Amino acid sequence: MDEEATRDFNERCAQCSEVNWGLTDGGRFYCRSCHNVTERTREVVNAGFVSNVRIQTISKGLRKQEKTDGGCEWYVCEGFQLVLKKQAEALEALGVCPEMKDEILCNFWRLYLQKSKQAYCNRPARETVKALSVCDSSTDVDSEPERPSILHLLSLSESEGDLQTDCSFASSTSKFSESTSVCSGSVDGSLYLMKNQKDKLRMTMPMTLSFCYMALLWLREPMTLSDLLRFVVEGHIPYLNVFQHFPEKMKLCGLDLKIFCVESWPVYEEVYSKMLELAAFLDLPRFPDITDSCFLHPDMLCMKYLMEANLPDELHNWTCRVVKKICIGEVDFLTLVPGNKSTRNVKYDVLAAAVIVVVLKLLFLLDDHYEWLLSDFAEERNKNNKEGGPYFEFKKWYKVIKCSLDVEQKKLDEERAKYLWRCEKPLFYSAEKKSKVLKRRQMVVNLQNQFGKLSGSVRPAEKPNPSSFQLRWSEENTDGSCFHRHSLKGILQEKCGLLTAMNPDYWLCTVKLCTEKLCGHLAHYREVDFPQSYHFVLRLFSFLLRIQPSYIHDEVCAIEHKLFNKKLCKKPKYNTGLRK
Repeated sequence: MDEEATRDFNERCAQCSEVNWGLTDGGRFYCRSCHNVTERTREVVNAGFVSNVRIQTISKGLRKQEKTDGGCEWYVCEGFQLVLKKQAEALEALGVCPEMKDEILCNFWRLYLQKSKQAYCNRPARETVKALSVCDSSTDVDSEPERPSILHLLSLSESEGDLQTDCSFASSTSKFSESTSVCSGSVDGSLYLMKNQKDKLRMTMPMTLSFCYMALLWLREPMTLSDLLRFVVEGHIPYLNVFQHFPEKMKLCGLDLKIFCVESWPVYEEVYSKMLELAAFLDLPRFPDITDSCFLHPDMLCMKYLMEANLPDELHNWTCRVVKKICIGEVDFLTLVPGNKSTRNVKYDVLAAAVIVVVLKLLFLLDDHYEWLLSDFAEERNKNNKEGGPYFEFKKWYKVIKCSLDVEQKKLDEERAKYLWRCEKPLFYSAEKKSKVLKRRQMVVNLQNQFGKLSGSVRPAEKPNPSSFQLRWSEENTDGSCFHRHSLKGILQEKCGLLTAMNPDYWLCTVKLCTEKLCGHLAHYREVDFPQSYHFVLRLFSFLLRIQPSYIHDEVCAIEHKLFNKKLCKKPKYNTGLRK
């Protein structure tokens, strides 16, 4: 059919200069050689004829299904594209650059579909054979083989953006069993879970977040991976039960639930590692440079985390000195180069938090003894001298932060414990159980409403607008709970025109780093092996980043070995109990 429709279109492709045109479902010409989609459309003389052709090619084999459940033919990759679209729209509503969805994320998704041979290419014959082997029988099949049809995700106008319309998918075959809708709502759900993709990167729900973070990193948006995952958990970005946003005709049941139904919180390490695999799989070039004016630069992120941790502003000068000393603020160190195994990949938020921890160890030692001596000295000075700004008291800061941290951690734990993993939209594994599931769901809703009235429970208030800061500290408070303006003079001394720490000692978290490829970590972390002050600081930043303390500990060890190089010293003995 494409040969007849494109016979009179003899213009050369603007990219590859070939004359080898095909037609998309939207009626636009695309180059079969380089997959470039033009703005030219085919002139339609008989619209009724074209409509009949579309019904014949797309709906073949689905006539009985459409009569029974009103569903339409859809593929797993179409479901993931809809998830990406919803996530991109949510990020755009949060203030991300609008070009992220239609230009960056859309191009990444197209490239993935082409590399994984799901679209913009000729469908491999071996997958057609696999699809045929899954089916026991076929319906409405012509005698001669049919060329794969081109499907669109949504029936939207072409002016609504590239992500909705330009991405087309080649169907594996027009032959499938009537039982396909029973084992899965999608056409290729069972095949998607069965096929072995060693040479490909199979799409999963966590990988949708990897796509989003990769696009954010390409645009150098002021959003770290920890921010992205926190917005997901708070419900600002669709991820959990995102299939509720699927169109009504996209029936989701059976094996589709194993693909799109998520019953766990996204994990930082998994999303980050998949992002690196994706960037290498897509053969992406070097990402845009991370300069000192970018939000992801350690100097910028250290300033943000110092404010959120309620630490003195003067500490920022020390974090900048550490960043400059060990050259972790250089463009080549910070910029991602996909597939480059010679350099260690940077987790920007974890790196900034680790720098602050190292600075606190440099100034306060964090050995459960020295920081309390400094705090007692600062407390005496603040009582006797009222002139100038107050000296920073570690003990007072510890009490204020611990109180707020315990409250926020308890609130977070309760929200996670009360979270209902079951979505409002009922799901069923087969058409036979649909009526039972709907009836049971209605019964559960009625019981919940009755118990809610009896207990007098109040519906939770709407969530506040998302913010980059979880802990807020105002200098206008009269209780002295804000430490931003507090001075570090009590712990510093001037030497050769530079301010240096009065503390001459330092203890290393580990004398020798592990091999990350073998152990999975640069160093092993157990709370009982380290001072409680050190663990408290790690706990604070692990809460802010929503990651395990061991990840920050690994980065602290790496920074220490860069900072001290060969001047290693043994870890001194210390008391494990935290002084009151």
